[in-house]
Amino acid sequence: MIEEGKALFVQIAERVEESILDGSLSEDTRAPSTNELAAFYRINPATAAKGVNMLVDKGVLVKRRGIGMFVAEGARAHLLTERRAAFADRFIQPLLAEARNLGLGPDDLARLVLERAAASDHTERTTS
Repeated sequence: MIEEGKALFVQIAERVEESILDGSLSEDTRAPSTNELAAFYRINPATAAKGVNMLVDKGVLVKRRGIGMFVAEGARAHLLTERRAAFADRFIQPLLAEARNLGLGPDDLARLVLERAAASDHTERTTS
């Protein structure tokens, strides 16, 4: 679980986000408490609280006084939008720059992506 070079509180926030994205934590359901996260990951509760507070600041989790933390309404959509933008910045922008250098246009790129996707699907089916 622990990744070298990445702050623990960021990793905690990412794990909760992954649970929201994969549906194991639905909107308007109770999220794990700081103490539950600290015990599960065997970390300091203050570190877990920092990760949880990061998600509160992003509007992904909401505090309900006396009840606990809950997944905010629209949290999954918010996270998907955020992740898609990060994906475009990290992968699509460099892809487009390299395609331009190679003289490839949008149709060429689309064809390459479709060919690779089909080959990947075929490989997955034959190895399963």
